[in-house]
Parts: sequence; structure tokens; C-alpha cells
Amino acid sequence: METKTLDVEGMTCGHCKVAVTNALNELDGVKNVVVHLETGKVEVELDSSKVTEAEMREAIEDQGYDVK
Repeated sequence: METKTLDVEGMTCGHCKVAVTNALNELDGVKNVVVHLETGKVEVELDSSKVTEAEMREAIEDQGYDVK
């Protein structure tokens, strides 16, 4: 298991948190997601042999948020 932290812009509320969490949890290889609205950080526990950072970025961006 590995943990990655992504910087996400545009998250402001509980709905944002749920949207990002659900999008990431749908990816095979993602084990746990913690969204910090205050800092814009998203911590993802993952199996890097099953999911890439690019796939996680795309899942978040598909929800309308920007990943730095």
C-alpha cells in the first residue's frame, strides 16, 4: 500500500468532498480517501500496481475540480 497526496482546487463544501471521495473510490486499487476541504488536500491510500496518479487526476477532474 502507498499513500499519495493530491492538491485539488475548487472544493468548498460537503458535496465537493463526497463527489471527490466517490469518484476516487470507484477506481480499482483505491483503498481509502480522506479529503481535507480546509487545505484542498486529498490523501489517497492505493495499490499503485492497479491505479495511476493520472487516473486519479482524471477522476477528480471529471467531477469539475482542478488538480495541481
